[in-house]
Amino acid sequence: MRFCIIIFLALAAWSCNPPQQRAEEETTADRPPNVVLIMADDMGYECLSAYGSTSYQTPILDSLAANGVLFSQCVSQPLCTPSRVKIMTGMYNFRNYDYFGHLQSEAYTFGHLMQDAGYATCIAGKWQLNGLAYKDEIPYWNNQDRPHQLGFDEYCLWQLTRTRSEGERYADALLEQNGEVLDTEGQYGPDIFADFILDFIEKQQDQPFFVYYPMVLVHDPFVPTPDSEAWSDPDRRYENDTAYFGDMVSYTDKIVGRIADKLQELDLDENTILIFTGDNGTHRSIVSHTRQRTVKGGKGKTIDAGTHVPLIAYWPDQIREGQVFDGLIEFSDFFPTLAEMTGQVKENDGRSFYPLLTQDDYEGRETAFVYYDPRWGKFVNQYRNKFIRTLDYKLYQDGKFYYLPGDLEETQPLDESDLSPEAKQTRTQLRSVLEQYPDVD
Repeated sequence: MRFCIIIFLALAAWSCNPPQQRAEEETTADRPPNVVLIMADDMGYECLSAYGSTSYQTPILDSLAANGVLFSQCVSQPLCTPSRVKIMTGMYNFRNYDYFGHLQSEAYTFGHLMQDAGYATCIAGKWQLNGLAYKDEIPYWNNQDRPHQLGFDEYCLWQLTRTRSEGERYADALLEQNGEVLDTEGQYGPDIFADFILDFIEKQQDQPFFVYYPMVLVHDPFVPTPDSEAWSDPDRRYENDTAYFGDMVSYTDKIVGRIADKLQELDLDENTILIFTGDNGTHRSIVSHTRQRTVKGGKGKTIDAGTHVPLIAYWPDQIREGQVFDGLIEFSDFFPTLAEMTGQVKENDGRSFYPLLTQDDYEGRETAFVYYDPRWGKFVNQYRNKFIRTLDYKLYQDGKFYYLPGDLEETQPLDESDLSPEAKQTRTQLRSVLEQYPDVD
């Protein structure tokens, strides 16, 4: 009788989980993790309710943060192209940033890195890396193949070979997809990007994939989304008003939710690292409220409001419960994180935070460094500088020294004669590191 019961239980287990299904589960579990990296455009940390925003609600991103890792001190470059070049190559800007809106053709990107590791790769969203503003100096500004050359198997992009003056990014967006200009009449650009990504994920679900989604949201113009009442009138779809900024934040959250839902639908969510960040601080016309303070957008500036961006990592297979990491992360750190994840050693200026995602020992960085020479107009070039900071102190190349917890706007540089012994020691240490890098002339 006992033998019959054992046979019955074994057959029941087999019928519920036949060998083919078990093999597929084991294959999926053993496969390297997929990666989806989403970067919002002009979104400072204060725009997410997970960071205490009371002006906007971002329930999807809040949920990812509550079940993943929320990084409270991620330091970006203050402007879009400097951040994009840095995050894609892991290099400080003085090494490979030459023109606004340009990525050098010889650059080795995290797209190449993931291709070399056997991943299928795609990019969707804002490109702005062909050097469109320098057509007389950059001969390949109109080369539609550059995303492929720079590490991406497939692409759907705005501002690849067409300038903003030729077509915007939201309603009836001017988009190029794998060498073709799309017919987008009546459609919303961010939805087209999201659909492209969902289709790519579905096609590549049986192999490791890397998706890089540099969003066009929430950059100006501040216009209606399909969830805005004004969208129903086609004549109002480019009605520019900061009142629509909240709708754009909400739509950003909604699109992240669509991607997360697709991963779950395909049973890929457990073994996919979903990362969300922003490329720089919020537009200076936007004032947002948080539980701690009121934040005026600082895009283009080197103050906290220009470089303090959200960073959330969600990976159910490894991150079992929500965590908050209060140490510094900088934009050079993404590249080495992916390199460590894929077992590769490549030259870069960053420090991998992969151990934080796998619950391993992590030696955090004591400082974050920013070299900022935007090369784009007086309104941002006036802030060109280099700085190094700890969590509390920040030193610029001209010697200005700030205590950030009490002066995030950097209006009161510390007087060297009044420094505490601790502050003097920190300043000396920061100066020794800062001097290792070239000055911004």
